[in-house]
Amino acid sequence: MKILEKNLKQILPGLAAAGAAAGAAFYARSEYEKNHFVTGTYVIRSEKIREKDRKFIFLTDLHEKRFGIDNAPLVRAIRREAPDGILVGGDMVVCRRSDGGKPICEATISLLRRLAEDFPVWYSYGNHEDRIGETEPFFARLRESGVRILDDESEEIGSDLRITGCRVDEKYYRHVLTMPEIAAGTIERHVGSCGSRDGEERFELLMLHSPLFLKAAAAWGADLVLSGHFHGGTVRIPAIGGLMTPQYQFFCPYCAGGFEEGKTRMIVGRGLGTHSVNIRINDMPELLVLKLVRG
Repeated sequence: MKILEKNLKQILPGLAAAGAAAGAAFYARSEYEKNHFVTGTYVIRSEKIREKDRKFIFLTDLHEKRFGIDNAPLVRAIRREAPDGILVGGDMVVCRRSDGGKPICEATISLLRRLAEDFPVWYSYGNHEDRIGETEPFFARLRESGVRILDDESEEIGSDLRITGCRVDEKYYRHVLTMPEIAAGTIERHVGSCGSRDGEERFELLMLHSPLFLKAAAAWGADLVLSGHFHGGTVRIPAIGGLMTPQYQFFCPYCAGGFEEGKTRMIVGRGLGTHSVNIRINDMPELLVLKLVRG
């Protein structure tokens, strides 16, 4: 017993030092990743795209993050891409129910105001926008800058593209550990039936913040769904994917990347910021470039 106690006294300080070093390395890596974004590119080819090829930037889950002074590196990267427009998938702000629904939004407004000077910008709700107690002051400031707010609304672009923003009820985002589904017909009740009113067949692009609702989006008739919400899974494990969503759903398959459901494709962005779980490991923030190409 004395020999064992002696050995433990010798080993434990080393184990403690190794654990502290590993923790420090983990923290340092996470801080580095949170402050450096990468660009991901997806090419979607469709026969419904007829007028011309188009390029969009998809921004999601900024959560008031600033990369450098006033997000200057992010703005420069977007301008280099010279997109035809900016699609915003929600959760750009931070809004807590415990704060009475008052949004923290100055970084978001500054960023989108600058982008709207050069590009069309379409903004769809996430769960943080849905928490805002009085939405009009925030969205009025964006509208004054030229940002289009798609609150369960659609906008037709030319004769071959329709962009829709669907605002799913915030109650679906309150699930912890479990993965909710929305009832059949929910999307149609929010945004109307799929298809343009003039009878022209258009490529249907649906911004739907949570990727858990892919089946409902496919049943509605979306050609492409753009989602975020899961921040890439917080810690990405090679060959497995994201470890944990912000709602503590573990090993969800839809944390980031491209997916298909029938004829519907979905792209899930890793987002740019963090919120409830302020960690990123092997999960760099993502500026997503979307190319819609004539098929």
